[in-house]
Amino acid sequence: MAAAKQTGNNESQAYLPDFCAAGAILIIVVVATLVAIMLTLAARPLPGTFMSELGQMAMFVVWIALLGTGLLCKARSRLERFGKTQAFIISFLLLVGLCAVLAESTWQLTRKFNEVAIINDSHAGFVLRTITISSIVIALGMRYLYISSEWRRSIVLEAQSRISALQAMIRPHFLFNSLNTIASLARSDPSRAEEAVEDLADLMRANLGTPKNRVTLKEELEVAAIYQRIEKLRLGDRLKVKWNVAELPMRALIPSLTIQPLLENAIYHGIELLPDGGEVVVTGSRIDGDLEIVISNPVASASINRRKDGNQMALSNIRQRFDLAYGNRAAVEVVESKDRYSVRLRFPRDDGAA
Repeated sequence: MAAAKQTGNNESQAYLPDFCAAGAILIIVVVATLVAIMLTLAARPLPGTFMSELGQMAMFVVWIALLGTGLLCKARSRLERFGKTQAFIISFLLLVGLCAVLAESTWQLTRKFNEVAIINDSHAGFVLRTITISSIVIALGMRYLYISSEWRRSIVLEAQSRISALQAMIRPHFLFNSLNTIASLARSDPSRAEEAVEDLADLMRANLGTPKNRVTLKEELEVAAIYQRIEKLRLGDRLKVKWNVAELPMRALIPSLTIQPLLENAIYHGIELLPDGGEVVVTGSRIDGDLEIVISNPVASASINRRKDGNQMALSNIRQRFDLAYGNRAAVEVVESKDRYSVRLRFPRDDGAA
């Protein structure tokens, strides 16, 4: 539980972006180039000198941007230990200090190699102007990062609230049926009753424990298997579950409480309504670097009304949490036919730490 809480805190406190990522570096270089163009235009260069002035300005500004990016790339993990406000303040001061050092170094270099580049400004004027412009640009950037941090935090909190809603959605009839099954087994088969109590405790712990945004596929499948064993005690031979998941990488991450609620829906809306029961098929596969999981169950005519009137919170929550976690890179689709009902999950593979 402590580890889960720590994981949740780490995910919700990602204040600064990953400055080591290639995408972030590309954006910073593009923005730095645009700033160099703006400053060159503001300086009103003489006719025919725009490109040379832009080249010098771009070299100066882009080098500041790249060095600042490298500095924050190395210092990001340490900065975030200070908390949100302190992280932004220290980042701002580090970048302004870096700009001051580079401005002074540039001035000294141009004095030594004045035949290559000339700065038409006084020493103090050039340094102060560089620090002032850099401070304004950095302050605007820090403001953007702060807003982006709050946006990411709100997304994480919304995802956690959806997990909590899903955790609270244990159907009363399942709990009552499980307890009745355990009570009957306590007289006829005490050892199986004891196993059922342990399974129910594990399932309740998984559903009511500290919310985690993502877990490994191994953990998620274990929770679903526990639920299957409990329902198997009640439904007996009417319930069969076929697991074709050997192709899935068990260390890959998936939003928590994804497969178990879908298995529960498959049993509640399908198997339970069929007099002779049926088979739920869970199939996992890899497709072009993505992972796909399909939960399929037989349906009866009576289940159509139950599905329309029943609680669709699980499927809705899973779809919305997939949107939050993966955006348009993931899909949650429902496929219905005359005798089968299937839910297809497709999402990018992520083997990061759970």
